[in-house]
Formats: sequence, structure tokens, C-alpha cells
Amino acid sequence: MKNINIRYSMIGGAVIALFALVVMGIILISSGSNFESYSTYLVYMQESVTGINIDSMVEFNGVEVGRVKDIQLNHQNPKLVKLLLSIKSNTPITRGTVAMLASRGITGISYVALKDRSDDMQALKVEPGQKYPIIKTAPSIFLRLDAALNLLTNNFRQINESIQSLLDKENLHSIKVTLYNLDQITTNLARNSQRVNLIIENTSEASKRFAPLLQSGVGTMKLLETQTLPEAYRLLLNMDDMTRSLAELSYEIKQNPSILIRGVDRVTLGPGEVK
Repeated sequence: MKNINIRYSMIGGAVIALFALVVMGIILISSGSNFESYSTYLVYMQESVTGINIDSMVEFNGVEVGRVKDIQLNHQNPKLVKLLLSIKSNTPITRGTVAMLASRGITGISYVALKDRSDDMQALKVEPGQKYPIIKTAPSIFLRLDAALNLLTNNFRQINESIQSLLDKENLHSIKVTLYNLDQITTNLARNSQRVNLIIENTSEASKRFAPLLQSGVGTMKLLETQTLPEAYRLLLNMDDMTRSLAELSYEIKQNPSILIRGVDRVTLGPGEVK
């Protein structure tokens, strides 16, 4: 009788153990777990990790490679948030790999995104004094957008200050005076437009008449060159001879004033003499 009870107990234990194994298998299959090995990495985020929780996804170029294992503040520097990531060991984490916060557009689910941003393909290893390999971080798109908006706001503020300084009372008065002067100039031009047109027409007519006058002037210059100038040159030669004769006569009168009464004695030239 005791042997029968022992057999029943053994059979019952075996059934229970088998049932437990089946249940565990179902749980493992339904959770999508496999027997891959995982490695732990450390990340120090320099921004708020709102939306990131324990068991949040970790993706490498859009492929899920692990989960967030732990979230803590860095007690040495409260500005940093320490994340422990459990990542598949076969994931190519290198020295150029960076981690950043990201979220899906429609659902808004936050996750940790990993990307390789350099040509350094050496595997990331634990440095002396570290417990886990530390993955570098990069600013998220929200942080970059916030920085860009702040920069844009500062630029608008500077532009506004420049405009305000430009539009002070003195400058506004100068602008008003300038606009008034421009209005007066425009009005005067409109009033005198007919006169301006008449001046332009007269200038055009004068330029047309100037061409024949210029041609006539060229002909006159040629006439002066060929006829008048030679005659004037001969006249100058005659006047030069006359001046010399008068000078000689004046000299003779000074030497012998009596020639005014008696006249000049004619001297008979000898052979070979020239007067």
C-alpha cells in the first residue's frame, strides 16, 4: 500500500514539474525572450529623460537591441542622468557610437537611440576605473530644437533693440524731413516735367545743328591754312622790312638832322662796293 502511494506521489510530482515547465515555456515564448547574451553599458545623459522608464527600448539605427535596465541621478553631478542599458552582446557598439533620446512621431513613446557617427570602428571596452563601458551622448532633436529656438529668440530680440534704437525721436524726425524733401523734389519734377522735356528737345535740336556747323568750321580752318595764313606771313615779312627801314632812317636823322632839309646825299659806289 505504501509502495502504491509512493508511485502516485512520484507521478503527481512529475506531472506538476512538467506542467511548470510548459507554463515557463509559454511565458518565455509569449514574452519574445530568447537565450541571447546581453552586455551592460552606461550612459550619462546631459538633458531631461522625461518619458524614459525602466524597460524602455534601446534601438540601434531603428533596430531594437536592448532595454533600459536602470535610471539614476549622478550624485557627483546632478545635471547628469545615469542610464544602465542592457544590450545584446552581438550589437556593434564602437567608440564612435553615441546615444540620444528619441520618440516616435504618432505614439510619442520615448526610447534610447544608438547611432555610429565616426569612422572609429574599434569595439567599446571598459576603461580603467570603470565598471561598465560608457557610451557617449549626443543632444536629442528636442534639445537641438530648443537651442535653435533660443538662438532665434535672441536674434529677434537684438533685431528689435536695433530697430528701437534706429527709430528714436531724432532719427524719426530726420526720416520725416527726408521724406518731406523727397516729396517736394518729386512734386517739383512733376511740375517742371514739360520744361525738362523742352530742354531735352532743344538739346537734341542743337546737337543736330552743331554737326553742320562743325563741318563748316573744319572747312574754314582749311581755308585759313591754305590762303589766309600764307598772305599773313608775307604781310609780316613786309612789315619787318618796313620796320628795319624806319629804324635806319631814324638812326641817320639822329646822326645828321640836316638831312631833313637837304635830303640824303647819294654816294657813288665804287667798283665792287655794295650799299
